[in-house]
Amino acid sequence: MPFHHRIKNTTYSFGSLAELLAKASPPRAGDKLAGLAARSAEENIAAKYALADVPLKSIVAAPLIAYETDDVTRLILDTHDAQAFAAIASLTVGEFREYLLAQETTPAHLSGLARAITPEIAAAVSKLMRNQDLVLAARKCRVVTAFRNTIGLPGTLSVRLQPNHPTDDPVGIMAAIADGLMYGAGDAVIGINPASDSVGGIERLLRLLDECITRYSIPTQACVLTHITTSLALLERQVPIDLVFQSIGGTEAVNRSFGVTMDLLREANEAARALRRGAAGQNVMYFETGQGSALSANAHHGIDQQTCEARAYAVARAFDPLLVNSVVGFIGPEYLYDGKEILRAALEDHFCGKLLGLPMGLDICYTNHAEADQDDMDTMLTVLAAAGVTFVMGVPGADDVMLNYQSTSFHDALYAREIFGLKRAPEFEGWLAEMGITDASGRLAPPRSDHPLIAAATQMPGAGS
Repeated sequence: MPFHHRIKNTTYSFGSLAELLAKASPPRAGDKLAGLAARSAEENIAAKYALADVPLKSIVAAPLIAYETDDVTRLILDTHDAQAFAAIASLTVGEFREYLLAQETTPAHLSGLARAITPEIAAAVSKLMRNQDLVLAARKCRVVTAFRNTIGLPGTLSVRLQPNHPTDDPVGIMAAIADGLMYGAGDAVIGINPASDSVGGIERLLRLLDECITRYSIPTQACVLTHITTSLALLERQVPIDLVFQSIGGTEAVNRSFGVTMDLLREANEAARALRRGAAGQNVMYFETGQGSALSANAHHGIDQQTCEARAYAVARAFDPLLVNSVVGFIGPEYLYDGKEILRAALEDHFCGKLLGLPMGLDICYTNHAEADQDDMDTMLTVLAAAGVTFVMGVPGADDVMLNYQSTSFHDALYAREIFGLKRAPEFEGWLAEMGITDASGRLAPPRSDHPLIAAATQMPGAGS
């Protein structure tokens, strides 16, 4: 079905919904690289006008990838809440934007609609929004999940403590964990990207984290970000696994490139839940995504990178995750060229994920060959905190020495909490006070050189003598 819009004496035509969505996207390097982007600013505006007039029901009726050939499409359509959708089915994309921004539309309204909104609808409406619109609408979306603590409550901001080490050295890892905990970070998860993916090495890291959490009674969860097949092998051996991690994408082909199927995700979710390690809830999955992954795998089917990213959220939603993290600037400038493009993508990802009912966090980050710097990250952190982001990264010094990219630090999280008056997960907040790390107001207490966590790096089994 073609779409048209006339500006002055020029009529712009778009031959399919996929083309219309791509050309309505704000400019970004990945879409240009794929030959999908609008050829001019005027064509981009024409596409936005044409997209604004598309009825939501037409988007649901026109899958971007055929139902028969793509399991993500099947998942989207088979789980669509048609009954809830009836309340918005008659709206156009432009009218849906107005609905989302209206003062009368409450968090309860959006929570009730989450399963009625398809990724393509979320992507479409985001393309009509200014940055401030994405902040305002995302802030209305509240998603609460739980494992050993409760994440996503109003007025909170959680942090993934990321203690990566280039050789998986347990002393270095424990030093970073102790550092992060003393700065009040770690309530989202203590999550390690391993340098090696060997089963034995992953097991050693998992047992190290489990011993740390158990010894100090920390109300948080651990994760080693290994491939799901490794997690399944370890689950069969009853290795202590809190969260199962996997990178996912928005098409069957990109997930196949990751070595992932829906059946594998389902099996891992059920196996991890069967351990019943959670105290506050049983959300056991941790997913990571990022704009550009489908393009880099040549698995995008001619769909723009932001819409592909939104489709990944349908995969995540099917497994009720504790955490979903868009690693927004990590894939590189071939996909998001500079700070402006990274900021826009971060706001889109956060908004689309929250609208679809996901506990969205952001790795506010950039690679060293991108046209971005830490000032861009400061701006992004501030705007996302205003938008109600569920969690961000806590990396020692904001510089990941294993993955070689720049992210946000423990200090950055303190800044965001200070200016917006945000708390941590309540169970973790209570533990910090009990440990004397924070005072009654939740601010860091004066440091103590004799605090038991300071010696944690050398006292833990496997972390030195």
